[in-house]
Amino acid sequence: MEKIDISGVPETMVQTLYARAKESRRKNALIHDDKAVEMVDRMDYDFSFADKDLAMGAGVIARTMLLDDMVGEFVASNPDCTVINIACGMDMRFWRMDNGRIRWHDIDLPETIDVRRRFVEDTDRVKMHAFSAMDEAWAAEVGPIDGPVLVIVEGLTMYLSAEDVARILSIVRDRYARATLFVEFLNPRFVGKDVERSISKSNARFTFSARSGAELVAGIDGLRHVADRSLSEKMPLINPVYRLLIKVPAIANLSNKIAVIRSF
Repeated sequence: MEKIDISGVPETMVQTLYARAKESRRKNALIHDDKAVEMVDRMDYDFSFADKDLAMGAGVIARTMLLDDMVGEFVASNPDCTVINIACGMDMRFWRMDNGRIRWHDIDLPETIDVRRRFVEDTDRVKMHAFSAMDEAWAAEVGPIDGPVLVIVEGLTMYLSAEDVARILSIVRDRYARATLFVEFLNPRFVGKDVERSISKSNARFTFSARSGAELVAGIDGLRHVADRSLSEKMPLINPVYRLLIKVPAIANLSNKIAVIRSF
C-alpha cells in the first residue's frame, strides 16, 4: 500500500480519483477507468469524505464524461495530435483516449507528480512534468510541437486568481500557435462557498469564476473563444431528475462549464 499524505489543492486529486474509481465499479458504470480502480486499491488514504460527497462525485463523473467526449472527438479528427494536460492530478485520460499514436504531456506541481510517479511511468508517448501551471518552464521542457495541439485545463482555475488564469492562457498562446484549449471554469455563485464537503476537508477553496469562456480570454490578444459546453449536458445520465432541472436556465447555468478556446 502507498501512504498518501498531502493537503490543500493537491489533495483534491485523490478525492476525484476515488470518484472515478467508485463509478467504474458500478454494474452500469457511466465511465470505465481501470487505472483509477487500480490506484485506489493501492492507496493508504481515508476516502470516507469522498465516498459520502455525492455532489463532488456527480460533478466529477459529469465532467469526466463530457471531457472524454470532447477529447475523443479531437483525437478522432487529429489522430497524431499532442495533448498537454495541465493540472493533471491523478487523471488517467491518456489510457482512455490512446489510439497508439497520440503524444501526451501531464503537468502538475512537484508534490503531485511525486505521488503520480508511484503509480505510472513515463513512456515514449506519455510524459510527466513537475511544474506549476503558471511557470513557463513546463512549456520549455515540453518543447516545440509539430502538428495539432490540445491543451486541457481541468479542475484548476477555480482555485486560482484571475491573474494566474491569464498567465496560463498566455503561456499556451505564446508557445503553441493554432492550439485548441478546453478550460473548465466555475459559476460565480460558488466562489467562497463550501459546496463539496470533501473539497472543504482538504482546505482547498474556490477563488475564481467566470460567467462565460469569453471572460477568460478578455484582454488576452491571440486567443479566441469558440464555445462553452456545460457539465449539465451529462447530469441527466447520473440522475434522471436533471432532465427537468436543466430545462430551467437559471439551474442549468449553475454547472461548471468547459470553454473551447483557440490560439492564432
